[in-house]
Amino acid sequence: MPSALPPGDPVPADGSLPPAALTGLGERPFGLYVHVPFCVVRCGYCDFNTYTAEELGPVGGAPGASRGTYAEAAIAEVRRIRRVLGDRDLPVSTVFFGGGTPTLLSPADLGSVVAAINAELGLAPDAEITTEANPDSVTARDLEELRAVGFNRISFGMQSSVDHVLRVLDRTHDPARVPDVVAWARAAGFDPAEGGSLSLDLIYGTPGESLADWETTVESALACAPDHVSAYSLIVEDGTALARQVRRGVLPMPDEDDLADKYLLVDERLSAAGLEWYEVSNWSTGPDTRCRHNVLYWTGADWWGVGPGAHSHVGGVRWWNVKHPAAYADRLAAGVSPAHAREVLAPEDQRVERVLLEVRLRDGLPLDVLDAAGRAAVPRVVAEGLGVTAGDRLVLTQRGRLLADAVVRDLLP
Repeated sequence: MPSALPPGDPVPADGSLPPAALTGLGERPFGLYVHVPFCVVRCGYCDFNTYTAEELGPVGGAPGASRGTYAEAAIAEVRRIRRVLGDRDLPVSTVFFGGGTPTLLSPADLGSVVAAINAELGLAPDAEITTEANPDSVTARDLEELRAVGFNRISFGMQSSVDHVLRVLDRTHDPARVPDVVAWARAAGFDPAEGGSLSLDLIYGTPGESLADWETTVESALACAPDHVSAYSLIVEDGTALARQVRRGVLPMPDEDDLADKYLLVDERLSAAGLEWYEVSNWSTGPDTRCRHNVLYWTGADWWGVGPGAHSHVGGVRWWNVKHPAAYADRLAAGVSPAHAREVLAPEDQRVERVLLEVRLRDGLPLDVLDAAGRAAVPRVVAEGLGVTAGDRLVLTQRGRLLADAVVRDLLP
C-alpha cells in the first residue's frame, strides 16, 4: 500500500494559514499540483498515493473515489484556495497534473480543473500546464483534446525501451508505442514551435538491466527528439512490492557503481545530443524547455497541492491532505479542509532545504545560504573536483553530481 503520511501538527478546520505565511504571497512564483490517484495497475516500485479499481472496491463509486466524479472533488478544493489565500493578485504560473495516471480521466474532466483554476485564481498568460501520461493511456484524439483545453506540456512515462526491464517494473505499455505517442503529441501541438513541449521520463538501475539495455533506452529516447528528459535512478522504497522481492532475495538491490555508470552514460549522450543538465536528474534543450513547475519546487516557491495525499507549501508552511480519495471528498463535501496535518518550517529548516535542493541546480547554490561552517567547506569541495565557484555560487561538476549527497554532508556539517 502507499506510504504513510507524517504526523505533523493539526490544521484548522477551515485550512487557514498563519498570517506570516501570507506575507509576500504573489511576489514569489505560485503553482498548483493536481494529484490524480488512479492507476490501471500498481507498479511494483511505486510508493505514491495511488489506487486501482480493485483496491477502491465498494467505495469505487463514491464521490472522489470514482474517476467519473473526481474532477468535481478537485474543483471543490480549488475553490477553497481563494478563500484561504484571500483576494491577493495571484496569477498561477505553473500547473502540473501527476499521479497515478492523470490521463485516465477524460481530457474534458482535466480541462474542467484547469478552467476552475483560471476562474478562481487566474492563469498567467505564459502559464506552463503539464500532464503526465503513460504511453498506453492516450490516443491521438486525446492529445488533440488535451491541447485544446489548455495543456501545453506533456510528460510521457517511458521508463525503459527494453521489454524485460519494463516487466520487472510492472509497466504495461509496449515500448514500440512510445515513438507513436510522441508523434501524435507533436502533431497535436506539444512542440516549441507551437508553444508546447514534450518530456520523456526514464528510470535506470532496474534489477536485471544491463548497461547495454540502458544504452538502448537512452538511444531510443533520443530518437524521439524530446525537449526534456528526466532520468532517475531506481529507489527501492519500503512497503512496495519491489522491496518485498529484494528482501526475499528474488531480485538484487541496485548496485551503486552500476548506477554511477548509467548516470554518466545518460549525461554524456544527452549532452552530445544538445540537451543540457539543469538539475542533477533533468536535462532540456534550453532554458525555455525546463520544467518550470519543478524549478518552483527546487527554489522554495509557493504551491498548492490538490488531491488526496497531495502536499502544499506556502510561505514556509507545509501541509498534506488525507490519503484516501473517499475521505478527501467527504471532507470537502462537509465544507472543511482536506488537510491531514502540517508543519511550520523554522528559518533554519528553510535554509537547510535550500542547500539540499539548490546545490543540485545548474544555476548553483548561492554561497550566502551557507553558514560559516558550510562556507569553510567550499574550498575542499572545489579542491576535490566536486564543484566550482561561479561568482557567488557553487555549481557541481559532473563528478559532484554523482556525489551530490556527500557534497551536501560537507556543506551541512
